[in-house]
Amino acid sequence: MANDPVTLVILGASGDLTKRLLLPGLGTLLQHQPQRRVRLVGAANEQLSESDWRARVTNALGEGGCPDDRAERLASTATYRRTDLLDPDDLRGLIEGLPEGPAVLYFALPPAVTAKACDVLAGLDLPEGLRFGLEKPFGHDLASARRLNRRLLSFLDEDQIFRVDHFLGKGAVLNLLGFRFANRLFEPVWNQANIESVDIVFDETLALEGRAGYYDKAGALADMIQSHLLLVCALVAMEDPASIEATEFRDLVSHVLSAMSVRDGDAVASSRRARYTRGAVQGQDVPNYVDEPGVDADRHTETLAEVTVTIDNARWAGVPFRLRSGKALGAPRRQIVVTFRPVAHLPGGLSPRPKPNRLVIDMNPERVTLEISTNGEGDVFGLEQTLLSAEIGASAVRPYGEILAHIMDGDPLLSVRGDMAEKCWKVVSPVVDAWRKNKVPLEEYPAGSSGPDGWPA
Repeated sequence: MANDPVTLVILGASGDLTKRLLLPGLGTLLQHQPQRRVRLVGAANEQLSESDWRARVTNALGEGGCPDDRAERLASTATYRRTDLLDPDDLRGLIEGLPEGPAVLYFALPPAVTAKACDVLAGLDLPEGLRFGLEKPFGHDLASARRLNRRLLSFLDEDQIFRVDHFLGKGAVLNLLGFRFANRLFEPVWNQANIESVDIVFDETLALEGRAGYYDKAGALADMIQSHLLLVCALVAMEDPASIEATEFRDLVSHVLSAMSVRDGDAVASSRRARYTRGAVQGQDVPNYVDEPGVDADRHTETLAEVTVTIDNARWAGVPFRLRSGKALGAPRRQIVVTFRPVAHLPGGLSPRPKPNRLVIDMNPERVTLEISTNGEGDVFGLEQTLLSAEIGASAVRPYGEILAHIMDGDPLLSVRGDMAEKCWKVVSPVVDAWRKNKVPLEEYPAGSSGPDGWPA
């Protein structure tokens, strides 16, 4: 329960993820749930004094909006321990030093280090009920995801494992549930008879931003599509649950992923990849990706990826779902776009032929726009496009705060179950294989552009 003190142990506490996302997210949670009691323990291989750690905690919680007195009070009890996360003695000492009560080990680490740390932890005597929060990507391919699942389940129960995908904590993503299932206007038409295509796009203006150590090994496919966008796609396409409860909710997501595959089984025709070259994004010069510090050009890492999948069931048969994400693009675009089929018949005398209705759900800022055809001004038989648009208030708790709350409460609703993680990899495995064999060319686009020439808008 929220009133029970929970010890949150961050492995990799000195890293960028902790500073930029985890602690500010926790700050938003504490701002809006002042009754929640948290003890914070940081652990990493870097040398960091306790006073420096507490200052970082105070600043990051404050950045998330946590009141100064609350941030300072939590920071005053926060501890930091220099720890070799692959050394059994170091990890044993860290675990044995934890106070009694519920505790979470949060792995703010690269996936390869997480897997090795779990191997070490498997040989230790762990407190009963210790929960693991594991950052994505979960493994680096299907085989590694399966190995990691088997390893974790050899010493933990599934309800102790929280595979994190912070997109499941985004208000705009969770709002899909209410939007889809609470509106008579959309619920009956949410199927292949009425919907022609779905696009899920997450384009960023940010370039590499010093993250080569992780990103150059992952690329856009693993970083965004395999995890985030496939899960968003599953929420768009899932059947309606009887209630928003962890078991049924995740069963339905898993069911959709089981029916999902690359379009026509052809990974070459149904995927594209590219990486940025030198250019300018919003007036800022961006170097060629291969010239970024820490990048190995021989890895052929993509910074823009697109995969089209279909869902082989009665609701969605034949409908293409295009998933796209990239970096260093000219404009941010974080949208779910649902394009409806054209009307079967247009009465004579009405013109021009109307464009299809489109529903656009913007994830940041959160906005819903419906494009419809109406009679034009001055010509009652002329048609024009009209936009019905509404801004949706952003969630007060940031995605990482939402995710942390569920982990600390032991509620797996927003965590990725083991079978779901494997099925996400299974969907993109043909694409991974085709790209490794260079069957899909690695195209290029100038930083600040909309992507390579010839790609759909």
